[in-house]
Amino acid sequence: MWPVGRRWGRREGALLCGVLVAAWEVAWGQLRYSIPEEMPKGSFVGDVAKNLGLQLPALGDSGVRIIDRGRTQYFALHGKTGQLVTAERIDREQLCESVQQCVLRCEVIVEGGMQIYGIEVEIRDINDNAPSFKEVELDQRISEMTSPGTRFPLTEAHDPDSGSNFVQSYELSGDEHFSLALQTGPGGDQRPELVLVKALDREEAAFHDLVLRASDGGEPARTGTARIRVAVLDANDNAPVFSQAEYTVRVPEDVPVGSTLVTVTATDADEGLNGHVTYLFKKITEKASRIFHLDAETGTISLVRSLDFEEGDSYEMEVQARDGGGLSNTAKAVITVTDVNDNAPEVTVSSVLSEISEDAPSGTMVALLHVQDCDSGANGEVRCSISETFPFRLERSFENYYRVVTTRELDREQVSEYNVTVRAADGESPALWSSAVLCLRVLDVNDNAPVFAEARYSARVPENNAAGALVLRVRAWDADWGQNARVRYRLGEGRVRVAPLSSYVSVEAETGALYALRSFDYEEVREVGLWMRAEDGGAPSLSSNVSVRLVIVDENDKAPQVLYPPAAALAAGAGWAGVELAPRSAEPGALVAKVVAVDVDAGQNAWLSYELAKATEPGLFRVGLHSGEVRTARFPLARDAAWHSLVVVVKDHGRPALSATATLTVVLAESVAELLAELGSAASAAAPGEPAGSLTRWLVLAVAAVSCLFLAFLLLLLALRLRRWRRSQLLAAGSGALRGVPASHFVGIDGVRAFLHSYSHEVSLTANSRKSQLRFSGASCCDTLPARPPPDEPAPLLGEDPAAPPGE
Repeated sequence: MWPVGRRWGRREGALLCGVLVAAWEVAWGQLRYSIPEEMPKGSFVGDVAKNLGLQLPALGDSGVRIIDRGRTQYFALHGKTGQLVTAERIDREQLCESVQQCVLRCEVIVEGGMQIYGIEVEIRDINDNAPSFKEVELDQRISEMTSPGTRFPLTEAHDPDSGSNFVQSYELSGDEHFSLALQTGPGGDQRPELVLVKALDREEAAFHDLVLRASDGGEPARTGTARIRVAVLDANDNAPVFSQAEYTVRVPEDVPVGSTLVTVTATDADEGLNGHVTYLFKKITEKASRIFHLDAETGTISLVRSLDFEEGDSYEMEVQARDGGGLSNTAKAVITVTDVNDNAPEVTVSSVLSEISEDAPSGTMVALLHVQDCDSGANGEVRCSISETFPFRLERSFENYYRVVTTRELDREQVSEYNVTVRAADGESPALWSSAVLCLRVLDVNDNAPVFAEARYSARVPENNAAGALVLRVRAWDADWGQNARVRYRLGEGRVRVAPLSSYVSVEAETGALYALRSFDYEEVREVGLWMRAEDGGAPSLSSNVSVRLVIVDENDKAPQVLYPPAAALAAGAGWAGVELAPRSAEPGALVAKVVAVDVDAGQNAWLSYELAKATEPGLFRVGLHSGEVRTARFPLARDAAWHSLVVVVKDHGRPALSATATLTVVLAESVAELLAELGSAASAAAPGEPAGSLTRWLVLAVAAVSCLFLAFLLLLLALRLRRWRRSQLLAAGSGALRGVPASHFVGIDGVRAFLHSYSHEVSLTANSRKSQLRFSGASCCDTLPARPPPDEPAPLLGEDPAAPPGE
């Protein structure tokens, strides 16, 4: 209500007085409160809700708010209690430096009824500043011929506080030659003077040190001190004399910085150093010291900062003239600032409706404006106007407030939106003006369906996407307003393969963002088609549909799969293993084996390349880059080992590339006996320290048994072929050359594919075939038989030379 400062003993009386004053002021639309300065943020100022008769439950609905016209908002309205509290710590000396009564003004606006109430808050001074001297070290020069009783003006102490908290007394200490006297100025202020009590003798003491103390009237009192050093000089008969006791000048507020405002002049009848006069400000406010500059030699007062009539219209200062002998005199300088029309009127929209129904009655208020001009006189008189082409007019409200009301009913079919310009001009010529634009929408009914930004949508979705990843975002607009223009999105019904569409994707109703609910697999789903619907919030709602196509993009997520050599179980886990046989007489380029691999990815992710990563003898074998064929790179040498382990890496062309490995074991052997010997030595090496282990014995026996059965079968097959040839005598002429299959297709023992060479003939048995062939040839081990003869050619006889003509 009427909170007071630190003197809490007077709280009850001030509180009652504040209640009576506030109640009286409410009747006139004005509330007045009083608080001390320097109160913390959030301190209680007054109960606005109670003084205005506002009900607390309806306080939030009525839209009550505070408008502060200053550059800083110092007050706020508590939303729950309706109490006015401080929004910032308030410093009276900063706000009202040269004003005796400091009052801050603001307005309370009740937007429900667009009512306005003015609030005035008086900021009372507290003793929060101590007196201070402009110079804490003062130098005073006095001639030793000066008569006792002579007075010398001293610099006054400055205290930003006011009233009883201002400087009240001075004290001097330090020397018996001087005393202190106080002179009362025209404004009632105390001016200290140094009085010479006892004659000075320079030979006795050349300097005298004094302390001047200033005290204010606060409780407790605050003090400030300055040290005075008096230098005793030779005789100086005359003090400086000003040409005027007071210099007065009037300047406009737009005078340029650097301009000379007034020149003070003082003369001294003495000669030499005693007649040289210098000037300084003896008394000046801190604010004025930042605006004006005094030339110490010429006495010229110039402008160092722009003047502003609205910040200060008058400045008063005292100028001291001092000669070289220490004598001085003072004069007053008064600078009055006159107002010029340099401020345009300010139009502030305090409250405004953003939309209005087209059937609103005439006289409906749509906006509340506040108009002010910081200039004075005719420069501050403001006239407001509005264009007559709009169905609106201005009505004067509380003080400088105006209401904008409708003059007739509105028709949205003719005009759907109004941009009303309110113009405010002052009374000067030429006039300065400003304006504010009010944007008002006219509400309509729901007569427009949502429209999508695109006729159809499509997106490319990489496979293996994260669940919940954003796929795309559809956008639809509705030409209606408000709830009628609120668009929500839904997913149409559909299925992907056998699963419902809603298990694959979902749409966010408010934003139209389409998210993937699961990870897509290109190998399973290549494309997804769906429909999305946009509905507005009208009653009944209107909607529209759009098609969405999702293309699944393949990624390199599948490593190559090695089909041959077949899979085998390794000691450390599952891997690829195979055993191949190559004769030591093989020529360079002879086919030893072929690694077959596939990749279920698509495009370049399925392009495979083969590389020999590791070999027992690096230079003996090579692998085709794209075919995967393992061939001899040179003739096998006698020093080459019989067993060779080859590790082939199969890579795809994805980024990053995935790979798989295939391990081949190639045995260099010319006969079965040599093969058996190699197998036996390998078995012994596989289990050192186990003499004739059971596994090794059974392996050797199995190889020997199978080899014997195989040779017997070949001899029987050869006999049957010879008998058939003799009976049929149907020798096909030019039957064509035999096509070969790789040695890797031959069946060996325990999965070993090998060429078997014995003596001077070559015997081959093809896998997955009922036909076997035997020929006497000196060809290399890479010659193979076709897996299946062409259907239109008879099978050649054993021992026939394919290149020989019939009957030869």
